[in-house]
Amino acid sequence: MNNLELAIQELQTKVDFSGAVMLQSGDGHSETASFGYANRTDLLKNNLETRFGIASGCKLFTAIAICQLVEEGKLNFDMRLKDCLDIEFPSFSNEITIHHLLTHTSGITDYFDEDVMDDFEELWIKRPMYHIRRLKDFIPMFQNEKMKFTPGETFHYNNAGYILLGLIVEQVSEMEFTEYVQKKIFEKAGMNDSGYFSFDALPANTALGYIDLPDGSWKTNIYSLPVKGGSDGGAYVTVGDMSKLWKALFGQLLLNEETLHKLLTSHAQVNETGYYGYGVWIKKQDDQIVKFHVMGYDPGVSFHSAYYPASQAIAVVCSNKSSGASAIMEHIEDNL
Repeated sequence: MNNLELAIQELQTKVDFSGAVMLQSGDGHSETASFGYANRTDLLKNNLETRFGIASGCKLFTAIAICQLVEEGKLNFDMRLKDCLDIEFPSFSNEITIHHLLTHTSGITDYFDEDVMDDFEELWIKRPMYHIRRLKDFIPMFQNEKMKFTPGETFHYNNAGYILLGLIVEQVSEMEFTEYVQKKIFEKAGMNDSGYFSFDALPANTALGYIDLPDGSWKTNIYSLPVKGGSDGGAYVTVGDMSKLWKALFGQLLLNEETLHKLLTSHAQVNETGYYGYGVWIKKQDDQIVKFHVMGYDPGVSFHSAYYPASQAIAVVCSNKSSGASAIMEHIEDNL
């Protein structure tokens, strides 16, 4: 048992963590650990090569894709939505820009409104999740909704905005969004085991997501989420591949220095120490950046990953349960 396993063993028994963890130091030394089952029925254990869904953790991939198209001169951050997407949104402001969408400051209504719905599964009552396979399938869920606030007025986390960004990537690149990310991001970063997989065609060694119920029983999340992920969430990665993503990003294999700086700039303040760049959360302390991080939560999915610029360390926590990743992440950071 390595130091990382020892460090989180006691906590793991308390939170019943199921997933995989990697902590990589700036010099490339890695410590890893895995717990629980990728498939509870067949008692197949999670391991370091297991693919996990990461929910909204992959909004960073969408932001990188947009930034790459900006570098190619096909887009710019101040372009208005109405000028770069050939879809009508009758009640949307004409002033919404790509920058607003990237920073969750567009003011549009989300397709999952937590003020109206408590349970993400309620989304699929009228539109069965097995019909949601392409980004365009989301459009009717928010196309005719009214604005919530004026663009740029405030930060309000918004999945629909990232659906729009994915649609922009598709229109400009003339590639399906998931294909674009696979070729332009995953392959460039050496993320050979990652991808956007359909629930009904999962590759080997992919963890099923589990929802634990109050009576002690459980179910998988296959009826709780869209059948295939897209630009607002739903990719699958291994802990090793996510570490490669951070290294490729900061090593400027995916973006040049100027565009990378733009992606990592604190564009919107979320709380006292939290900010948002383009697809990435930023934590500051005394005006110093402590970490760049991404996270994702869905029924049967919890995920945290961070890059710590002072030490160049990388932490990745993937779980195939609805909670647990944040507690493991906090414990790792307490011991960094």
